[in-house]
Amino acid sequence: MKTEIKIIVCSVICIFILLTGIALGSIYVPFGDIADIISNKLFSTALSPDISSVSISIVWNLRLPRALLAFLVGGALAVSGTVMQSVLKNPLASSYTLGVSSGASLGAALVIVTGFTIPLLGMFTLPAAGLACGLLTVFAAVKFASKMDKNLENNTIILVGMVFSLFVNGILTLVTSMAGEHVKQLTFWQMGSFALKDWLSVFVLFPIVLTGVVVIRYYSKEMDLMTFGEEQAFTMGVDVYKIKWLLLGLSAALTGSAISFVGVIGFIDLIAPHIVRKIFGSSHKIVLPMSMLFGGSFMVICDLIARTIISPSELPVGAITALVGAPFFAYVYFSKRKEL
Repeated sequence: MKTEIKIIVCSVICIFILLTGIALGSIYVPFGDIADIISNKLFSTALSPDISSVSISIVWNLRLPRALLAFLVGGALAVSGTVMQSVLKNPLASSYTLGVSSGASLGAALVIVTGFTIPLLGMFTLPAAGLACGLLTVFAAVKFASKMDKNLENNTIILVGMVFSLFVNGILTLVTSMAGEHVKQLTFWQMGSFALKDWLSVFVLFPIVLTGVVVIRYYSKEMDLMTFGEEQAFTMGVDVYKIKWLLLGLSAALTGSAISFVGVIGFIDLIAPHIVRKIFGSSHKIVLPMSMLFGGSFMVICDLIARTIISPSELPVGAITALVGAPFFAYVYFSKRKEL
């Protein structure tokens, strides 16, 4: 099958999954009604008299922003994982390996426990703190790795990142043990959830994710060359050290931005790149946008399961992704070992 046809098929499936995520719930809303409601809100077209005000409110105020936010978060995590696996040449690498999740969790925990609020940010103090601490942890890890190894070897980055991640997790455990009545909120945040998210989160996250993905895709050629070896990339004119710093920073920023809004959600960044490469090959010009489509669609499915499987209660979406991702992680690890 030609690549163009594969892209069209995947795009259609993606749209279908988004519509399904909006349609299903305690009250079913037909696809046609969803299209009418969105058209009415965006272009002021006439609404069918059969569509109730309840359906309009459910679609526009609850499910549509939630599905779009899930898609953005999943897409950002998938692109970040694609970059990490390519730059570090490790099929199990991700931003979480370098401590983004642990750093973001610590920043969020400090805000939750202390009740600290930045006046200009208000309700966005928690995601801002999570993003800042996540990025700080990654940059500290990479900077330390560069001091230990001037060539910034991939294994050094991964090992130092894991050490920093474990250290920050230790601090997080201490903070959680002294959190008192905030323990439940902390625990829920660390498992991830899209509950009670509205259009404001979508409007804030969308330009961040779009900018990050566009800039990363600009370096597709360099990533292709680095995949075949850093020495070869260097001989082809790629400033490997600079590009590695830049791409690691951008991917960490994507992950940090995504999880700072909804909490820690793992394994999307591991699953999406592997499946997309199986379908579309290794060219990052195609792999990056298709990873975003796949990661976003997969996150919408996981969120749909999380909010409907034991309705009216809701499961943390991070638990759903972990149930799928953990076996996939084991499969990737042991399949690679068999090849050696």
